[in-house]
Amino acid sequence: MSVLAMKGVEKSYGAVKALDGVDLSLEESRFVGLLGPNGAGKSTLFQIIAGLFVPDAGEVSLFGLTHREDGPEIRRRMGVVFQARSVDLDMSIRANLRFHGRLFGLRGRALNARIDALAEQFGLAELVSRPVRTLSGGQQRKVEIARALINDPDLIIMDEPSAGLDTPSRRALVADIRKLAREQKVAVLWATHLVDEVEEADDVVMLVKGRVVAQGTPEALIAQSGADDLTDAYSSLTG
Repeated sequence: MSVLAMKGVEKSYGAVKALDGVDLSLEESRFVGLLGPNGAGKSTLFQIIAGLFVPDAGEVSLFGLTHREDGPEIRRRMGVVFQARSVDLDMSIRANLRFHGRLFGLRGRALNARIDALAEQFGLAELVSRPVRTLSGGQQRKVEIARALINDPDLIIMDEPSAGLDTPSRRALVADIRKLAREQKVAVLWATHLVDEVEEADDVVMLVKGRVVAQGTPEALIAQSGADDLTDAYSSLTG
């Protein structure tokens, strides 16, 4: 089932073209890496998917719906993790998740059960009463992701979700999200400029200067470029 479909999407800021005819699709249970350097247009793409920006041209649908006609239904079925921290650092984990859950109409036992399940899933069960500020960077990022999953979404989009984390924490986070996609049938779009984070993705989309320059499985991209690994393939295919 198609979760996300974009065709010919364009977005400019004055004379600067951030997105230039982007085609992108995402199916359920797929972990797709959006790989590109800083300034490639990844954040603009995410803001359009999230409904925060309107494209200048092209078509965008999520679950067969559009933000213009079905915005509330799309938001109900989608989770978003932006690069910048968006949880309240002075509130506890539980308070942050409770506040966000209520925005989706969750209440009482159902909400508490969902919070407890997510805290357990991300290894936060013993920390739920602590202020987010007292947690490590990796733990804070897990709170962000738990918050994005509170509404049990069918799609989660993640913009540089490992920013600020050390290498072991980054790898653990990638493994957690790949497992989530596989076991809970959540479609994941993971944006990064770090090749190692998407080496085991189901598909990789390479974005440079607002254009998709290559896409396919890591194995297919390596074969297409004649490279030995995805890092060399990325260098070759993006120039």
